[in-house]
Amino acid sequence: MKRTAPILGMVFATTVALSACGGLGSTSTDSNSSTAQIPDLTPDQQVSIVFESYNYGLAGAWTDTFNTLIADFGKKFPNIKVTAQKPQGNSPNPATDTISSIQNQTVAGTPPDVAQLGFSDLDYTIHQLGAKPLDTLVSQQEVQRNFDGAKHPYAPKARTLADWDGHTYGVPFVFSTPVLYFNASLFTAAGLDPAKPPSTWQQVAEASAAITGKTGKGGIYVDCLTKTAKDWCFQSLVRSNGGRVISEDRKTLTFADAPVVEVARQQQQLVEAGSMPKLNQKQGYEAFARGDIGMILETSAIQGTFTTGAKDKWDLRSAPMPSFGAKPTVPTNSGASLHILSNDPAKQRASWELIKFLTSEAAYTKISQGIGYLPLRTGLMDDPDGLKEWSAKNPLLAPNVAQLANMEPWISMPGTNYLQIRDGMMDAVEAIVFQGKDPQSTLSAAREQAAKLLPAS
Repeated sequence: MKRTAPILGMVFATTVALSACGGLGSTSTDSNSSTAQIPDLTPDQQVSIVFESYNYGLAGAWTDTFNTLIADFGKKFPNIKVTAQKPQGNSPNPATDTISSIQNQTVAGTPPDVAQLGFSDLDYTIHQLGAKPLDTLVSQQEVQRNFDGAKHPYAPKARTLADWDGHTYGVPFVFSTPVLYFNASLFTAAGLDPAKPPSTWQQVAEASAAITGKTGKGGIYVDCLTKTAKDWCFQSLVRSNGGRVISEDRKTLTFADAPVVEVARQQQQLVEAGSMPKLNQKQGYEAFARGDIGMILETSAIQGTFTTGAKDKWDLRSAPMPSFGAKPTVPTNSGASLHILSNDPAKQRASWELIKFLTSEAAYTKISQGIGYLPLRTGLMDDPDGLKEWSAKNPLLAPNVAQLANMEPWISMPGTNYLQIRDGMMDAVEAIVFQGKDPQSTLSAAREQAAKLLPAS
């Protein structure tokens, strides 16, 4: 569900018609893959694979953690050499470069063998980049055994996030739901009770005004409102207000409907009131980490940055995503899955071994401790040999885990122009919130332009 693609659309013209009308579906019913198509590797069979991950484009804990994991994999599988690389590009958010990076490498005849690709890219990843159905390659039973784990299974709603038309095309790897991180020290300074963080957007507005008025600091930054942020969290805001950015059949754009307009206007009002500073994504989370903003709605992927910034300086806490009045919150997920792109059977098998390793209980223990991502094998958080002690000392993930119960998938826009559709929508949202544009007319104009980019069903 991301990035720019139309120029190279002809190169990747596989089954665009399917991508226009395809839908998400469970792997437990449609797949007939009971046997593997690719053979196991022999112990002395040497295989080299390239793994592309946007985590390598992020300094500090991200790269350090994944370097450790790749080194551990090499010890377990000395016959498999993994070359890990970040996407080609210079975007502030490396995930933004992933699709164009793989496109360019594919044109050059050297695509990575296994890649970390965002959920919003799922349609394009399957129908244009040629991601392989894992249940066909290694068998449905093997895919489900990996989800079940040795001791701790995947959270039920996490299992099917990379499913499409009855097949599993990727193993969900890392993601978060929107979490309200807040500076309890600023709450106290503003006369607010940090034991009672805001639970509605009206309460957010009131708390933000108090923080700004009494401390001079920013009240809140909502990292859902710019093109750089993509639309995973914006979809959650919209769904929580009873709307959708695209119809359930993915044929009609609905991001100029009343619930979406209301969300954009409400966020605009936070800026107009002086409660939300006009910052880009990176500036926003860096300012919060410095203690210059009272609250931020953010993915747990940035939690490590917040923890480091707050250490011995201010009190960092977290709360669930606020609701729109009495309406239930509907968190959507950020993040990515691991997909096999290689056509070579030996490289496919080696890639599957890497995917299993990176989604194992041991790997999730290191990923959660090192980065702050939600462990998709949530039972680890109650396991004395897993993350129980760590999670007790680090309660910041608790809202994220709780929100898994009512989470909905981050939905991809359809067709080869999906990035232009999504980015046009988010450009409009950004113009409304931070530039004061009229919500209804701006979203309507963006929807009219985006509708021209939808594929013919």
